[in-house]
Amino acid sequence: MAMLLEDIVQSVEMWLKLIKKPQPYVDPNLDPVLLVPGIAGSILNAVDDQNGKEERVWVRILGADYKFRTKLWSRFDPSTGKTESLDPNATIRVPEERYGLGAIDVLDPDMIVGRDCVCYFHDMIVEMLKWGFQEGKTLFGFGYDFRQSNRLQETMDRLAAKLESVYEASGGKKINVISHSMGGLLVKCFMGLHSDVFQKYVKNWIAIAAPFRGAPGYIASTFLNGMSFVDGWEQNFFISKWSMHQLLIECPSIYELMACPHFHWQHIPLLEILREKEGCDGYPRTILESYCPGNCIDIFKEALSGNTVDYNGEMIPLPFNLEILKWVKETQKVLSHAKVPSGVKFYNIYGINLETPHSVCYGSEEAPVTNIQDLRFFQPEYICVDGDGTVPAESAKADGLHAEARVAVPGEHRGILCEPHVFRILKHWLRAGEPDPFYNPINDYVILPTAFEMESHHEKGLQVTSLKEEWEIVTKDQDDLDDTVSSRKPLVSSTSVSQGGSNKHSLRSEAHATVIVHPQNEGKQHVELNAISVSVDA
Repeated sequence: MAMLLEDIVQSVEMWLKLIKKPQPYVDPNLDPVLLVPGIAGSILNAVDDQNGKEERVWVRILGADYKFRTKLWSRFDPSTGKTESLDPNATIRVPEERYGLGAIDVLDPDMIVGRDCVCYFHDMIVEMLKWGFQEGKTLFGFGYDFRQSNRLQETMDRLAAKLESVYEASGGKKINVISHSMGGLLVKCFMGLHSDVFQKYVKNWIAIAAPFRGAPGYIASTFLNGMSFVDGWEQNFFISKWSMHQLLIECPSIYELMACPHFHWQHIPLLEILREKEGCDGYPRTILESYCPGNCIDIFKEALSGNTVDYNGEMIPLPFNLEILKWVKETQKVLSHAKVPSGVKFYNIYGINLETPHSVCYGSEEAPVTNIQDLRFFQPEYICVDGDGTVPAESAKADGLHAEARVAVPGEHRGILCEPHVFRILKHWLRAGEPDPFYNPINDYVILPTAFEMESHHEKGLQVTSLKEEWEIVTKDQDDLDDTVSSRKPLVSSTSVSQGGSNKHSLRSEAHATVIVHPQNEGKQHVELNAISVSVDA
């Protein structure tokens, strides 16, 4: 009986091994990747210095606005260049779980309904794990306090330590840095300030949707009206635009996203105000005032001169911060002088095909602005250009660096991190999976030669050469194609070329070719070329 039971147990154990969840695919030959998010793209925890209690304050849904105001509202300290929380007992910390990935994956892990609005690098992480990357071995994240300047020494030191730890954890392999949005400015600042460290540890830097010359319309309205991190119904459970506005007024990182005043814009971004003023005849008139990036500072100063917050019963003034502006001028110098070190390759992916705020206008003929301090209560109207909805394409592609490639991808600023086209590009540049030498990242298709035959023979003083070549063009998912495409007939095109002989009545050579393009099927399109040439044998 005991023997039978032992046999049964062994059989069950074998069965359990067979149904055990398969281990994820791991490619040990991959070079490590470090993901760097943009503004608001890192989980932030507040640590109570008195009792050591730690709680997530960004991002959260329950009690979000209250915790945001009490723990994250801050003041800029010009002596250190750091923005410090108004709560003297709160220290802001970025969690390091999952080798830094936990802070940049899903920004509110507790959220179930509407979770997509708080996903950051989540889809990209899932995709890269399928390619064979492994958390802690070849895949890492770098979250940071996005309130701070992109050149704050504390952040620079953390990034240097992170690069060194990733390098060591991967066995001495150089790193592929992938940054998104403002993370591109942070990486560029680091590259400018610590070029030797960057060169030592980094193999490739891929910037996605980086506002290299600023996000003019978006940031101008942020100073006056605030911003929403999420759109739609989720806003009702999240941080109010007013609470966000009061934080951002004291964030150097936001000032570093202002339109670059020295950049040669194709169309200069403007702050426009339809303003009511008294005319020479004593009657009020509406006039349009326009301010370029260098001249709009006075408007921000006047509009925010009376801005205050009530923090625990104390009224704290929060005007437009000129001390931060001084700090930002030094940041701009760092960014303008940064160069890609030798041995490092730089790539730039930027979003297109969306209306993107460029210039911003307040007031109207019917409701002109009478008091600049009232701008905070006006709804902005935007003049848009092409971009990703937040960063103009003109700004994102003007990186000022030597780039191996710059690729435009239709997509929204944060949504571009989920774009299959971006995944295909990254997979190609990172050499993940089977390398595909025929992939074109710019046009996002693959041309695969499938057949090639050529024959040549002599006949009655003529040389006859026949050629047959076939290709398959693999394009993006068929979901993007018209449903009727499979029912279309093949496209057939023919051409002939001839060359004259020694006299006008004779031909030296002649060639005929026919191209057949078959309808697309399952994302593939078959192309055939049949050609024949006849020439007088020399």
